[in-house]
Amino acid sequence: MVTYLNRRRRPRAGHGMSCEADCASFGAIDLGTNNCRLLVARPSEVGGFRVTDAFSRIVRLGEGLARNGELSEAAMVRTIEALRICAEKMDRGCVVKARNVATEACRQARNCDEFIDRVNTETGLIVETITTAEEVRLVLRGCLPLLEDARPHALIFDIGGGSTEVLWLSLEEGDPEILGWVSMPHGVVTVSERFDYGSMSVGDYHGVIDEMQNYLAPFCARHNIAEAVASGAVQMLGTSGTVTTLSGVKQKLPRYNRAAVDGTYLPFDTIERISARLRGMDCDGRAAHPCIGRERADLVVAGCALLEAICRRWPVGQLRVADRGLREGILCELMGVANEVRLGASAESGA
Repeated sequence: MVTYLNRRRRPRAGHGMSCEADCASFGAIDLGTNNCRLLVARPSEVGGFRVTDAFSRIVRLGEGLARNGELSEAAMVRTIEALRICAEKMDRGCVVKARNVATEACRQARNCDEFIDRVNTETGLIVETITTAEEVRLVLRGCLPLLEDARPHALIFDIGGGSTEVLWLSLEEGDPEILGWVSMPHGVVTVSERFDYGSMSVGDYHGVIDEMQNYLAPFCARHNIAEAVASGAVQMLGTSGTVTTLSGVKQKLPRYNRAAVDGTYLPFDTIERISARLRGMDCDGRAAHPCIGRERADLVVAGCALLEAICRRWPVGQLRVADRGLREGILCELMGVANEVRLGASAESGA
């Protein structure tokens, strides 16, 4: 694992000691295809960490990437502005060590190196583009506290902006072991762009479900996952904006509240019912919901299709919702928090 000092950070006047001695804060940035997200945290005396600051903004870095193969100028400008805010927050929070990672959009873009150089020049931040395998490992690390002991296997999925990852785990020998994982080129941004954002017909919606099913079928067969699901030996956990949004909608929250969502459960029949309701609304109707808003209104239907495909492939009956993942995994490793993840298998295309 590589970690970096935040180059922008300077000791602030009037502290009487360095930030390292005074605060010992750590930072993690997750720059995805759709979102730019930051956590700043300090180690907790009882283990784990305590979040002291956070930031999230929808930047749509991958907008148009599937068509052009490059990050657009507008998307880069939006993202750099968000990263500048992240850098300022890390300055104020006296972050002594940070890891700032980029995922699918930067993995795909021809001009990724140019963009990363611009980020460093304009914000002072060092951002690394990580592999899918590293992303999977960190997401699992961040979600470990939500896994239960009652079932010996787990499916964890992350519906992102540019791709969707599914992990198959064994929990039988203490430390979780990744038995296999698959990454598919289907995310809420890439799917939405195919249907002009928010104009997905019923036929298009079910077509996406069928397409995802085709990707997942070989992975399922290779690991005998369907048999394990049928025997009741599998739990499911979802970490993505799609599942957290649906949890907020289910609870009729007046505004999104992480504390009310993280760790909750979504029955599959509830997912199907809410997805049908959202699909039946126009974009303005979805935007009016306080847990969706204007920025997600044209993406949430694509997310529902991807989610329904996963639920139909593996009818576990319910999933646990995680408003946590990659950033939390980074922070655990920066702070040396216990719990190791064993990688028992390499990536699979799913095709």
